[in-house]
Amino acid sequence: MDGLYDLDKWRIVESSYLFKHKYLTIRKDKVITQNGVTIPDFFVIENPDWINVIAITDEGLFVLEEQYRHGLGVVEFELCAGMIEEGESPIEAAKRELREETGYAGGNWELFMKSSPNPSSMNNINYTFLATGVKKQFNQQLDLRENINVILMSKEEIINLLNEDRITEGIMQAPLWKYFAIT
Repeated sequence: MDGLYDLDKWRIVESSYLFKHKYLTIRKDKVITQNGVTIPDFFVIENPDWINVIAITDEGLFVLEEQYRHGLGVVEFELCAGMIEEGESPIEAAKRELREETGYAGGNWELFMKSSPNPSSMNNINYTFLATGVKKQFNQQLDLRENINVILMSKEEIINLLNEDRITEGIMQAPLWKYFAIT
């Protein structure tokens, strides 16, 4: 679909890194917009690409996680999610994360959607996979930063959580609402 206006990319005149870490890099760009306006300090957050998984058992129950999120200081209900490691494909990351975080594996997998967490200032993509027919096959293998409760929920329970704003992360809400809208 073409846009309504002829928009070009901004031209980067200068770029420098202010902070570099495996999980977060902050870049400062000096750019010139398509209108010729110079922005001397446009900040871009560079993150690795992420995945999340809508995992459903043969019984039609959704595999959700409950965990503390320090940024907001709250306990959240979420889909299984994680970072794609270097050299790993999105599907490999999704299967690994589901196995490690929940112990569920197997089933049929397909790419369900791609989204951008925040295209105005972040450069990464989130890949959502739909995994149906998953089964509990392993024990959780959590890293030191994780403390995750695995909860099986019905479609109605998840819709209630969404309607009550108890699933607040946008990259969790969007694929769930899309899934419920088309199924």
